[in-house]
Amino acid sequence: MDYYSRRDFLKTAAAGSTLALGSGLSGSVFAEKKSEKQAQYGLVTYQWAKDWDLPTLLKNCETANVLGVEVRTTHAHGVERTLTADQRKEVAKRFADSPVTLVGIGSNERYDSPDPIVLKKAIADTKDFIKLSHDVGGTGVKVKPDSFHVGVPENVTIEQIGKSLNELGEFGAGFGQQIRLEVHGKCAHLPTIRKILDVAVHPNVAICWNCNKQDLEGAGLAANFAMVKDRLGATTHIHDLIHNPYPHKAFFELMAGANYTGWLMLEEGKQPETDTVAALAEQRKVFDKMWAQAQDS
Repeated sequence: MDYYSRRDFLKTAAAGSTLALGSGLSGSVFAEKKSEKQAQYGLVTYQWAKDWDLPTLLKNCETANVLGVEVRTTHAHGVERTLTADQRKEVAKRFADSPVTLVGIGSNERYDSPDPIVLKKAIADTKDFIKLSHDVGGTGVKVKPDSFHVGVPENVTIEQIGKSLNELGEFGAGFGQQIRLEVHGKCAHLPTIRKILDVAVHPNVAICWNCNKQDLEGAGLAANFAMVKDRLGATTHIHDLIHNPYPHKAFFELMAGANYTGWLMLEEGKQPETDTVAALAEQRKVFDKMWAQAQDS
Protein backbone atom coordinates (compact mmCIF):
# COMPACT_ATOMS: atom_id res chain seq x y z
CA MET A 1 0.00 0.00 0.00
CA ASP A 2 1.30 3.41 -1.00
CA TYR A 3 0.77 5.34 2.18
CA TYR A 4 2.97 6.89 4.81
CA SER A 5 3.23 4.47 7.71
CA ARG A 6 3.83 5.42 11.31
CA ARG A 7 7.15 3.57 11.12
CA ASP A 8 8.17 5.79 8.18
CA PHE A 9 7.15 8.83 10.17
CA LEU A 10 9.12 7.88 13.26
CA LYS A 11 12.27 7.20 11.22
CA THR A 12 12.24 10.65 9.65
CA ALA A 13 10.43 12.92 12.08
CA ALA A 14 13.50 13.57 14.22
CA ALA A 15 14.97 15.64 11.41
CA GLY A 16 12.11 18.08 11.62
CA SER A 17 10.57 17.56 15.00
CA THR A 18 10.72 21.13 16.25
CA LEU A 19 7.17 22.33 15.91
CA ALA A 20 6.66 26.05 16.29
CA LEU A 21 3.64 25.71 18.54
CA GLY A 22 1.45 28.75 18.44
CA SER A 23 3.90 30.73 16.30
CA GLY A 24 1.99 30.48 13.02
CA LEU A 25 5.17 29.18 11.39
CA SER A 26 6.14 25.67 10.47
CA GLY A 27 9.09 24.40 12.45
CA SER A 28 9.67 21.49 10.10
CA VAL A 29 12.76 21.41 7.88
CA PHE A 30 10.52 19.79 5.29
CA ALA A 31 8.43 22.93 4.84
CA GLU A 32 10.93 24.73 2.60
CA LYS A 33 8.98 26.56 -0.05
CA LYS A 34 9.64 25.72 -3.67
CA SER A 35 7.82 28.82 -4.98
CA GLU A 36 6.17 31.98 -3.76
CA LYS A 37 2.82 30.19 -3.55
CA GLN A 38 2.59 26.88 -1.77
CA ALA A 39 -0.20 24.42 -1.04
CA GLN A 40 -1.23 24.71 2.59
CA TYR A 41 -2.46 22.23 5.17
CA GLY A 42 -5.79 22.70 6.90
CA LEU A 43 -8.60 20.97 8.76
CA VAL A 44 -12.20 20.21 7.90
CA THR A 45 -14.08 20.27 11.21
CA TYR A 46 -15.88 17.03 10.32
CA GLN A 47 -15.07 14.72 13.24
CA TRP A 48 -11.75 15.78 14.71
CA ALA A 49 -13.06 19.20 15.73
CA LYS A 50 -16.82 18.81 15.76
CA ASP A 51 -17.10 19.33 19.54
CA TRP A 52 -14.85 22.41 19.77
CA ASP A 53 -16.44 25.80 20.25
CA LEU A 54 -14.93 28.60 18.19
CA PRO A 55 -12.32 29.85 20.72
CA THR A 56 -11.22 26.25 21.33
CA LEU A 57 -11.05 25.55 17.59
CA LEU A 58 -8.82 28.55 16.98
CA LYS A 59 -6.59 27.80 19.97
CA ASN A 60 -6.15 24.11 19.13
CA CYS A 61 -5.45 24.73 15.45
CA GLU A 62 -2.87 27.37 16.31
CA THR A 63 -1.23 25.00 18.78
CA ALA A 64 -1.06 22.24 16.16
CA ASN A 65 0.18 24.71 13.50
CA VAL A 66 -2.79 23.88 11.29
CA LEU A 67 -3.70 27.34 10.09
CA GLY A 68 -6.78 26.93 7.95
CA VAL A 69 -10.25 25.52 8.61
CA GLU A 70 -13.36 24.63 6.66
CA VAL A 71 -16.07 24.85 9.31
CA ARG A 72 -18.90 22.36 9.08
CA THR A 73 -22.43 23.50 9.70
CA THR A 74 -24.26 21.97 12.73
CA HIS A 75 -21.01 21.64 14.72
CA ALA A 76 -20.12 23.12 18.10
CA HIS A 77 -18.27 26.17 16.74
CA GLY A 78 -21.68 27.54 15.71
CA VAL A 79 -20.85 29.32 12.44
CA GLU A 80 -24.42 29.10 11.17
CA ARG A 81 -26.87 30.96 8.96
CA THR A 82 -28.84 31.97 12.07
CA LEU A 83 -26.07 34.29 13.29
CA THR A 84 -27.05 37.93 13.55
CA ALA A 85 -25.06 40.66 11.81
CA ASP A 86 -23.22 41.47 15.05
CA GLN A 87 -22.46 37.80 15.69
CA ARG A 88 -21.06 37.46 12.18
CA LYS A 89 -18.80 40.43 12.77
CA GLU A 90 -17.60 38.78 15.98
CA VAL A 91 -16.74 35.55 14.15
CA ALA A 92 -14.87 37.51 11.48
CA LYS A 93 -12.97 39.42 14.17
CA ARG A 94 -11.97 36.24 15.99
CA PHE A 95 -10.44 34.87 12.81
CA ALA A 96 -8.84 38.22 11.95
CA ASP A 97 -7.18 38.25 15.37
CA SER A 98 -5.97 34.65 14.91
CA PRO A 99 -3.33 33.14 12.60
CA VAL A 100 -5.99 30.62 11.55
CA THR A 101 -7.69 31.32 8.21
CA LEU A 102 -11.38 30.67 7.70
CA VAL A 103 -11.15 28.95 4.33
CA GLY A 104 -14.90 28.54 3.98
CA ILE A 105 -18.14 26.91 5.06
CA GLY A 106 -18.83 23.18 4.75
CA SER A 107 -22.52 22.97 3.94
CA ASN A 108 -24.57 19.84 3.37
CA GLU A 109 -26.57 21.25 0.47
CA ARG A 110 -27.16 19.07 -2.61
CA TYR A 111 -29.02 19.45 -5.90
CA ASP A 112 -30.09 15.98 -7.00
CA SER A 113 -33.66 15.82 -5.68
CA PRO A 114 -36.39 15.27 -8.30
CA ASP A 115 -38.76 17.22 -6.05
CA PRO A 116 -38.67 20.84 -7.31
CA ILE A 117 -39.60 22.19 -3.88
CA VAL A 118 -36.65 20.39 -2.25
CA LEU A 119 -34.31 21.60 -4.99
CA LYS A 120 -35.52 25.18 -4.70
CA LYS A 121 -34.93 25.12 -0.94
CA ALA A 122 -31.41 23.67 -1.37
CA ILE A 123 -30.49 26.48 -3.76
CA ALA A 124 -31.98 29.13 -1.47
CA ASP A 125 -30.21 27.70 1.58
CA THR A 126 -26.92 27.62 -0.31
CA LYS A 127 -27.31 31.30 -1.12
CA ASP A 128 -27.71 31.92 2.60
CA PHE A 129 -24.48 30.01 3.25
CA ILE A 130 -22.76 32.13 0.59
CA LYS A 131 -23.83 35.28 2.40
CA LEU A 132 -22.71 33.79 5.73
CA SER A 133 -19.27 32.86 4.40
CA HIS A 134 -18.86 36.35 2.99
CA ASP A 135 -19.86 37.96 6.27
CA VAL A 136 -17.51 35.91 8.45
CA GLY A 137 -14.51 36.20 6.12
CA GLY A 138 -14.56 32.91 4.22
CA THR A 139 -13.87 32.51 0.50
CA GLY A 140 -16.23 29.72 -0.51
CA VAL A 141 -18.94 27.19 0.27
CA LYS A 142 -18.65 23.42 -0.06
CA VAL A 143 -21.68 21.69 -1.59
CA LYS A 144 -22.54 18.18 -2.82
CA PRO A 145 -23.89 16.78 -6.13
CA ASP A 146 -25.21 14.04 -4.71
CA SER A 147 -27.23 10.94 -5.80
CA PHE A 148 -29.35 9.38 -8.53
CA HIS A 149 -33.01 8.44 -8.12
CA VAL A 150 -35.23 5.61 -9.28
CA GLY A 151 -37.20 6.57 -12.37
CA VAL A 152 -35.03 9.58 -13.19
CA PRO A 153 -32.46 9.17 -16.00
CA GLU A 154 -28.94 9.94 -14.83
CA ASN A 155 -28.42 12.53 -17.56
CA VAL A 156 -31.46 14.45 -16.30
CA THR A 157 -30.05 14.56 -12.77
CA ILE A 158 -26.63 15.57 -14.06
CA GLU A 159 -28.17 18.40 -16.06
CA GLN A 160 -30.14 19.57 -13.02
CA ILE A 161 -27.09 19.55 -10.76
CA GLY A 162 -25.01 21.40 -13.33
CA LYS A 163 -27.60 24.10 -13.93
CA SER A 164 -28.06 24.58 -10.17
CA LEU A 165 -24.32 25.03 -9.80
CA ASN A 166 -24.25 27.62 -12.58
CA GLU A 167 -26.89 29.64 -10.76
CA LEU A 168 -24.96 29.39 -7.51
CA GLY A 169 -21.65 30.14 -9.20
CA GLU A 170 -23.08 33.37 -10.55
CA PHE A 171 -24.60 34.29 -7.19
CA GLY A 172 -21.43 33.39 -5.29
CA ALA A 173 -19.26 35.48 -7.60
CA GLY A 174 -21.16 38.56 -6.45
CA PHE A 175 -20.00 37.85 -2.89
CA GLY A 176 -16.47 36.68 -3.72
CA GLN A 177 -17.36 33.10 -2.77
CA GLN A 178 -16.25 30.04 -4.74
CA ILE A 179 -18.72 27.16 -5.11
CA ARG A 180 -16.79 23.99 -4.19
CA LEU A 181 -18.44 20.80 -5.40
CA GLU A 182 -17.31 17.94 -3.18
CA VAL A 183 -16.73 14.69 -5.08
CA HIS A 184 -19.31 12.82 -3.04
CA GLY A 185 -22.05 10.19 -2.87
CA LYS A 186 -23.31 8.26 -5.87
CA CYS A 187 -21.83 11.02 -8.03
CA ALA A 188 -18.32 10.37 -6.70
CA HIS A 189 -17.14 8.56 -9.84
CA LEU A 190 -14.92 11.01 -11.70
CA PRO A 191 -16.57 10.44 -15.11
CA THR A 192 -19.84 11.54 -13.49
CA ILE A 193 -18.19 14.60 -11.98
CA ARG A 194 -16.76 15.45 -15.40
CA LYS A 195 -20.24 15.31 -16.93
CA ILE A 196 -21.54 17.64 -14.22
CA LEU A 197 -18.68 20.06 -14.85
CA ASP A 198 -19.44 20.04 -18.57
CA VAL A 199 -22.84 21.48 -17.66
CA ALA A 200 -21.63 23.63 -14.75
CA VAL A 201 -19.41 25.83 -16.90
CA HIS A 202 -19.48 28.93 -14.70
CA PRO A 203 -15.84 29.75 -13.81
CA ASN A 204 -16.76 30.23 -10.15
CA VAL A 205 -17.74 26.54 -9.84
CA ALA A 206 -14.87 24.21 -8.92
CA ILE A 207 -14.47 20.75 -7.46
CA CYS A 208 -13.28 19.73 -4.02
CA TRP A 209 -11.38 16.47 -4.61
CA ASN A 210 -12.31 14.15 -1.76
CA CYS A 211 -9.81 11.26 -1.82
CA ASN A 212 -12.46 8.57 -2.36
CA LYS A 213 -11.94 4.92 -3.23
CA GLN A 214 -13.70 5.65 -6.54
CA ASP A 215 -10.65 7.71 -7.56
CA LEU A 216 -8.80 4.43 -8.17
CA GLU A 217 -11.44 2.84 -10.41
CA GLY A 218 -11.43 2.55 -14.19
CA ALA A 219 -8.15 3.69 -15.71
CA GLY A 220 -6.80 4.58 -12.25
CA LEU A 221 -5.86 7.58 -10.17
CA ALA A 222 -3.75 9.48 -12.69
CA ALA A 223 -6.32 9.18 -15.49
CA ASN A 224 -9.20 10.17 -13.21
CA PHE A 225 -7.22 13.13 -11.91
CA ALA A 226 -6.41 14.29 -15.43
CA MET A 227 -10.13 14.18 -16.23
CA VAL A 228 -10.97 16.98 -13.76
CA LYS A 229 -7.73 18.74 -12.80
CA ASP A 230 -8.68 21.80 -14.85
CA ARG A 231 -11.47 22.52 -12.35
CA LEU A 232 -9.71 22.01 -9.01
CA GLY A 233 -10.91 24.47 -6.39
CA ALA A 234 -9.23 26.19 -3.47
CA THR A 235 -9.99 23.25 -1.15
CA THR A 236 -9.11 19.57 -1.36
CA HIS A 237 -10.05 16.96 1.24
CA ILE A 238 -7.44 14.40 2.28
CA HIS A 239 -7.39 11.80 5.06
CA ASP A 240 -5.20 10.55 7.89
CA LEU A 241 -1.74 10.47 6.32
CA ILE A 242 -0.44 7.80 8.70
CA HIS A 243 -3.24 5.27 8.99
CA ASN A 244 -5.52 5.71 5.97
CA PRO A 245 -4.55 3.52 2.98
CA TYR A 246 -5.51 6.07 0.31
CA PRO A 247 -2.46 6.60 -1.98
CA HIS A 248 -1.74 10.10 -0.73
CA LYS A 249 1.87 9.99 -1.90
CA ALA A 250 0.88 9.37 -5.50
CA PHE A 251 -1.92 11.91 -5.23
CA PHE A 252 0.41 14.58 -3.83
CA GLU A 253 2.74 14.02 -6.78
CA LEU A 254 -0.17 14.65 -9.15
CA MET A 255 -1.16 17.79 -7.26
CA ALA A 256 2.40 19.10 -7.15
CA GLY A 257 2.72 18.41 -10.87
CA ALA A 258 -0.42 20.49 -11.41
CA ASN A 259 1.14 23.34 -9.38
CA TYR A 260 -1.70 23.23 -6.88
CA THR A 261 -1.59 26.14 -4.42
CA GLY A 262 -4.85 25.67 -2.53
CA TRP A 263 -5.63 24.01 0.80
CA LEU A 264 -5.13 20.29 1.41
CA MET A 265 -7.46 19.74 4.35
CA LEU A 266 -7.79 16.80 6.72
CA GLU A 267 -11.28 15.29 6.66
CA GLU A 268 -11.18 12.03 8.60
CA GLY A 269 -14.13 10.10 9.97
CA LYS A 270 -12.22 8.08 12.56
CA GLN A 271 -11.25 10.17 15.56
CA PRO A 272 -7.79 9.82 17.16
CA GLU A 273 -7.46 7.37 20.03
CA THR A 274 -5.15 9.81 21.81
CA ASP A 275 -5.09 13.59 22.18
CA THR A 276 -6.60 15.18 19.07
CA VAL A 277 -4.41 18.28 19.13
CA ALA A 278 -1.25 16.18 19.33
CA ALA A 279 -2.53 13.94 16.54
CA LEU A 280 -3.27 16.98 14.42
CA ALA A 281 0.23 18.36 14.99
CA GLU A 282 1.67 14.99 14.00
CA GLN A 283 -0.38 14.98 10.82
CA ARG A 284 0.95 18.44 9.97
CA LYS A 285 4.55 17.28 10.24
CA VAL A 286 3.88 14.27 8.03
CA PHE A 287 2.17 16.52 5.51
CA ASP A 288 5.19 18.84 5.34
CA LYS A 289 7.48 15.93 4.52
CA MET A 290 5.15 14.29 2.01
CA TRP A 291 4.43 17.53 0.16
CA ALA A 292 8.14 18.38 -0.05
CA GLN A 293 8.83 14.89 -1.43
CA ALA A 294 6.04 15.30 -3.98
CA GLN A 295 7.52 18.58 -5.21
CA ASP A 296 10.91 16.91 -5.62
CA SER A 297 9.55 13.94 -7.54
